[in-house]
Amino acid sequence: MTKPADTPTVFIVDDDPAIRFAMQALMDSVNLPHEIFGSGDEFLERISDDRPGCLVLDIRMPGLGGLELQEELLNRGNTLPVIFITGHGDVPMAVEAMQKGAVDFIQKPFRDQDLLDRIGEALKTDRERREEQHAHAEVADRVAKLTNREREVFDLVVTGKPNKVIAYELGVSQRTVEIHRARVMEKMQARSLADLVKMHMTA
Repeated sequence: MTKPADTPTVFIVDDDPAIRFAMQALMDSVNLPHEIFGSGDEFLERISDDRPGCLVLDIRMPGLGGLELQEELLNRGNTLPVIFITGHGDVPMAVEAMQKGAVDFIQKPFRDQDLLDRIGEALKTDRERREEQHAHAEVADRVAKLTNREREVFDLVVTGKPNKVIAYELGVSQRTVEIHRARVMEKMQARSLADLVKMHMTA
């Protein structure tokens, strides 16, 4: 069955066929949507940068290694959470990967449940990040629909200044400020001043 491209997916990249087979069986056992790749290059060729999910990535692979793949994703602005699978001697590399934004690393041999727990956390991180990005985009879209004067009123209203003071600063009547303020509330879809302040901080 083909799954939609926006289904959160566990992307697994490992050059070891035995590991890939074991991962496939583990993901199937808990009904986690997943796609498996034998190399970093194969992953980059087949996956678009906006797919939701997380990436389980072997740190040492022939060709494009785990750290290089992470670097390439960062260069592309891809925010997919990365969990590295490391051998005992790879911990310093894993620490470097964490400093570059990887969400976790897990050492071989690992318990299946430990990996599943980390995957669950990574998928939650990705979902929250995407929700935040969507909220930012929505607010930015609403702000873009404000006129220049409405934007000026917006910027002053959220500082807590009363209409009388805003009118004086903008050189307009208090009634004009009231009209613009009402339009700002409507266009920004704000139910209260607190709502408006939050949106201003987001914008």
